[in-house]
Formats: sequence, structure tokens, C-alpha cells
Amino acid sequence: MPEGDTVWQAARRLHTALAGKVLTRSDLRVPKYATADLTGRTVLDVTPRGKHLLTRIEGGLTLHSHLRMDGSWKVYANGRRWSGGPAHQIRAILGTADRTAVGYRLPVLELLRTADEDRAVGHLGPDLLGPDWNPDSALENLLQDPARSLGEALLDQRNLAGIGNVYKSELCFLLRVTPWLPIGELPADRATLLPALANKLLETNRDRPTRITTGRRDQNLFVYGRAPRPCLRCGTSIRRADQGDGSRERPTYWCPTCQTGPTPTPGRIPPSERRTLP
Repeated sequence: MPEGDTVWQAARRLHTALAGKVLTRSDLRVPKYATADLTGRTVLDVTPRGKHLLTRIEGGLTLHSHLRMDGSWKVYANGRRWSGGPAHQIRAILGTADRTAVGYRLPVLELLRTADEDRAVGHLGPDLLGPDWNPDSALENLLQDPARSLGEALLDQRNLAGIGNVYKSELCFLLRVTPWLPIGELPADRATLLPALANKLLETNRDRPTRITTGRRDQNLFVYGRAPRPCLRCGTSIRRADQGDGSRERPTYWCPTCQTGPTPTPGRIPPSERRTLP
């Protein structure tokens, strides 16, 4: 799933390919904008905002997209075969004299006035990779609901923008608490550290093709996607369970030895991993 660093990289690729160039092809394949024609307009810039992409176009227009679980933007040199998926998954095509950007499986695609961008992204908290990043505001937002689990608070983009499932699990491991710990119970020293640590992880990875949180060459991540392999610190089997409100549950990973705090009931842990529970 794309997270803030992935979206930042996508914005940079799109900006490099399109910014300052006139659109020679425009095809928005969603019913509401099927007749919209952007050809002849210059792309001004492509800006990431958390997990959102804002492609600003001459004439006061912005094409707003969100990748969610499996959306992507691919950039191709003209004449090169497109390879991002079958044609029926294409939702947007923006072409210039030498490059074509193709949006695949975009669940959110809307054309709005640039002056109205806040309608799409105004609810977001401070962007971990943006000019508005403010660790104090982020921490204040996170602590507004002290009973909320740390994992869910981190995924709420209204608190701080850019964290997804991978960074949620990795941050909780680095803080040595489980993702189900009420955020108000996070020790003060670690709560203060949390925004800076999140910012450091995304800043470090925004220019990397492969995300790394461990600083090691042999293993990229501490816990995410590693169940039931041994913890890199203590050797205990990494656990996996779903976390969420029932409608949007996400796979979550943790080490039961290195991380203290509440854990989910066995019913929310995959059967294949229940036998490893202590």
C-alpha cells in the first residue's frame, strides 16, 4: 500500500515528466469527467499532500488523485508500450510531446479548481514530508483522544499525514509498545519522540527504491510482513493480527517480547499463527 514516501516519489516522477509542458493528450476515464479536455494547457506542478497527489494545471485547475491500496501512476516515453495493467484499469492519461503519464486503478480522481483544493486535502494533519510539517501539532492531534489505540491514531491522516500500515507497525516496534496500546498510556518520553521518529523514517526513505527501517542490509524491516519469522532483536516469532474498527481492518505486526501493551484476542489472529502464541 502506498505511504507518504511512495506518494512523494510518484509526485516527483510526475513533476519531472509533466511540469512546464503543454498537454497534448488528456483522457479522464471516470464518468463525471469523461468530457473534460485539458489539452493545450500547461502543467504547472505536481505536489504530494500526505497520500494525495495534486496535479496543478494552467487555468486554475487541479487534478486530485489518491492511490489507496493499489493505485499507481506510471510514466512512459512516447512510443513505449504501457505495462501498468490491462487497459480497463486505466483511469487517467496525461500526455505531452515526449512523455505520457498513465493512472491505473485510481479509486479517487477528481478535477477541481485549485482554489478549492482544501475541499480534498484540508482535513489532513501536518504532512510528514511537506512544508507544513509541525511535530508539536502532530503530537497534539494524536493525544486528543488518549483512549484510542496507537496504531489507529497513527493511521488517521487527520492527525498527521503520510503514515500507512508499514510505518505504523515499524514505529510501534521502535517505540517498544504494541499498536493496541492506548496512546494516552504511551510513556511521555516516547510520545515526545514519536513525531520526530516518524519524520526521520519517511525522510530517510523518500529517495530510496526500497524502504528500510532497520539500517541493515540483510533485513529491510523489523516486523512488517515478517510473521512468523524471528524478531531481529530477541528471536521471538513475529505475530500478525488485524487492527481496525471492523470496516477497515489492516494487517498489523508486532513482537510479543520486545513490545509491551495490549494484544488482540485470538479470534483476530490468523489460525495459522495462533499455535505460536505463548
